[in-house]
Amino acid sequence: MVVKLSSSSSTSSSASISSTDDATKPISAVKFLCSFGGRILPRYPDGRLRYVGGETRFLAVRRSITFSDLRVKMGELCGSEKVNLRCKLPTQDLDALITITSDEDLANLMEEYDLACPDRQSPLKIRAFLHPTPTKSPQSATPADWTTRYSVRPGRSSSNHPFKGFSGHRFPVAANYRPIQNCNHRQQ
Repeated sequence: MVVKLSSSSSTSSSASISSTDDATKPISAVKFLCSFGGRILPRYPDGRLRYVGGETRFLAVRRSITFSDLRVKMGELCGSEKVNLRCKLPTQDLDALITITSDEDLANLMEEYDLACPDRQSPLKIRAFLHPTPTKSPQSATPADWTTRYSVRPGRSSSNHPFKGFSGHRFPVAANYRPIQNCNHRQQ
């Protein structure tokens, strides 16, 4: 409803009320309830799934946002360069999350929410779960780098080896290590 005030040169002022149909106006905003850093676990009494831990933030964006722009904003929200986006459909539980990977997926998601509540007068509120994707740094050592840099022959130790208690085997070798040759042999 819009109220217009008009004043004339006389001392009285008149107010006219004009009504506009809010349902015909397209709502240009979308709100995402973004959760990240937690886990989806079953609730004790009834076994329904719920989100536990982590953080939850609101993100309001214009409806015409592209998927790549939305992904950047959500990455800034959770402190990661890249995030994977999974959303809950309005008629589903948390066990049926939809992975959003393109502009088409995002448009389909908004359409599902529009169909679920067509007479809504507030922005869409979409439940989203963000999964930050780890980025590899160029200085990070891969297991192959550790093998070549710290290769130790079995039975020998190296002073610069980061795992000095290990002698090239998977498990630490004790000083009084003797292999068992026959487990069924009893001492008499």
